[in-house]
Amino acid sequence: MTPVTPNTPAGSGIRLVVLDMAGTTVADGGLVERAFVAAAAELGVEPGSAEHAEHLAYVRATMGESKISVFRHLFGDEDRARRANTAFEKAYGELVDQGLIAPVPGAREAIEELTGAGRTVVLTTGFARVTQDAVLDALGWRGLVPLTLCPADAGGRGRPYPDMVLEAFVRTKAADDVRQIAVAGDTSYDVLSGVRAGAGLVAGVRTGAHGDAEFTAAGATHVLDSVAGLPGLLAGDR
Repeated sequence: MTPVTPNTPAGSGIRLVVLDMAGTTVADGGLVERAFVAAAAELGVEPGSAEHAEHLAYVRATMGESKISVFRHLFGDEDRARRANTAFEKAYGELVDQGLIAPVPGAREAIEELTGAGRTVVLTTGFARVTQDAVLDALGWRGLVPLTLCPADAGGRGRPYPDMVLEAFVRTKAADDVRQIAVAGDTSYDVLSGVRAGAGLVAGVRTGAHGDAEFTAAGATHVLDSVAGLPGLLAGDR
C-alpha cells in the first residue's frame, strides 16, 4: 500500500468510514454477472451473441456503478433500462435467497473493530434498496451499522458520483470535514466516488472486480489486500 503522507498515520483524524458491499465486504461469487444474463434475456439479448459479449464486457468494466445507470447505457431508452434493471434485481435477489453470498473473510470483524474504535461505518451499494436489504438480511447485518445507502437514497446518482459518500457525511454528522472520511471499495468507481467527495483516505481492495492499475488511475491513496486490513491501516499500523 502507498501511504498518503509518510510522517502521518494513515487514519489520523478519520471519523467516518464508507464501505462498499459486493466485492468489498460481501463475497457474491460473480452473482452480478449471473443476474445480468437474466436481465439481458429479458431484453432479448441472446447468450453467445456478439451483443451479449459486448454487454457483459461493459458490465465487468463498470462494476460498482449504479446498476440502473449501466442498463441505461446498454439499452438506451428508459423503459427498456427499467425492465432490465427489474429483471436483474429479481434474479440477484433469488440467488441471494439461495445462500450464494457470504461476508468477505474478516469483513464483519473489521466493521466491528472500526466501530469499537469510535468511528462511524456506513455501507453503500450500486444495487436498488430491495436488493441491498436482501443482502443485509441474508448476512444478518441489519443492525451492524447505523446507516446503509443505495443510489436512490442519495437522489438517484450512484458511483462514480460522490453523492452516497456525501450523503453519509450529511446524515451521520460523524465528521466535521470531508477529509475525515475514509472510503474503501473493490472497483475504480468506488475509488473515484471517494476522490470526488474529497475523502482523506481512499482505498481500493483486491477482493473484487478491479485491481491495482485501476485503483491507481482512479486516484486511490492506498491499496489493500482486503477490507480486513483497514482497521490496522487507520490505526497507523502499516
